Amino acid sequence: MKTVLIGAGNLATNLGRALLEAGHDILQVYSRTMESAMALAPQVGGAPTNDLDSIVRDADAYIVAVKDSALVELIPKLCKGRENAVFMHTAGSMPIGVFQGMAFHYGVLYPMQTFSKSRQADFSKITCFIEANDAHAMKVIRHLAETTCGATRELSSEERRHLHLAAVFACNFVNHCYEISSEILERHDIPFEVMLPLIDETARKVHDMSPMKAQTGPAVRYDENVIREQARMLHTDPFARDIYERMSLNIYRKYKNKGNSD
Repeated sequence: MKTVLIGAGNLATNLGRALLEAGHDILQVYSRTMESAMALAPQVGGAPTNDLDSIVRDADAYIVAVKDSALVELIPKLCKGRENAVFMHTAGSMPIGVFQGMAFHYGVLYPMQTFSKSRQADFSKITCFIEANDAHAMKVIRHLAETTCGATRELSSEERRHLHLAAVFACNFVNHCYEISSEILERHDIPFEVMLPLIDETARKVHDMSPMKAQTGPAVRYDENVIREQARMLHTDPFARDIYERMSLNIYRKYKNKGNSD
């Protein structure tokens, strides 16, 4: 399938490589800066450009993988003169309706994963959530998803908003806790690597049991002596202390309400 990739960030980089590996033809890579477009283009086989007017008009699909604020600005310019092609964005929290009135065939291709340019994600283990406004767009988007990702699932814009919110808690906030952990260790010359077995086991556990059943630690039983002392140790970082106290209280509240406290 002939595609044009709009964007050269973390997601676009990983998705572009996966599309190429799946046998799709990426004609062009667009980015706001030529430097970014030129960095990604050789990796995926397309020609770099930072000029929307120079984007080809005969691609089968245009995949828009940019930040949400840029998406709204780009769509009218991108769709103009290419209205009969299939357009899709890759955002978790943006509705399908951002394309309405701009193109005839459009939808969403949302591979839910955390992406970094320096680390290629394994798309065979990623679920791609898709949505389309008509049968033709769905056929194209489903083909791209099924040939690129390990699993494909249709999801409405409203459901995808909640999926993305859940992902923020499961990924972004968890990673921020890793960062706080790393800072605490660094202040005492302890390498973050000592946490990796714990992190790995914590992630493995929820493959076999619910997060509620997997929860351990002083907050489950609300061990006030431990919680008070650990909160005191965070006195130099009031934001981390606030996170610690609020999260401890929320863990205890949920367990108490479920009748699981010990």
